[in-house]
Amino acid sequence: MFVAKVIGNMVCTHKNENLIGLKLLIVQPVDQQLKDKGKPLVAIDTIGQSGEGDLVYLAKSRESSLPLNKELVPSDAGILGIIDYYNVTNRMEEI
Repeated sequence: MFVAKVIGNMVCTHKNENLIGLKLLIVQPVDQQLKDKGKPLVAIDTIGQSGEGDLVYLAKSRESSLPLNKELVPSDAGILGIIDYYNVTNRMEEI
């Protein structure tokens, strides 16, 4: 799993039948300090409530579509939840 920020959405007039009715969002992966990390990607909003500006956690590959209870949903990433609170302690500084 990884953390990302929703930065936009995508509208497709023609798509795989298993994606019909699902919201597609553009997400920017972030590091522990919430700084951009890597390239943006398209993710399925499996919870149906994510929107621009939300901090979310995602799964990649086959696991990304498991919450949909559909067979063979073509996806690279799926939003599994919206993060309400995020806190990281750098343990190396404590030593």
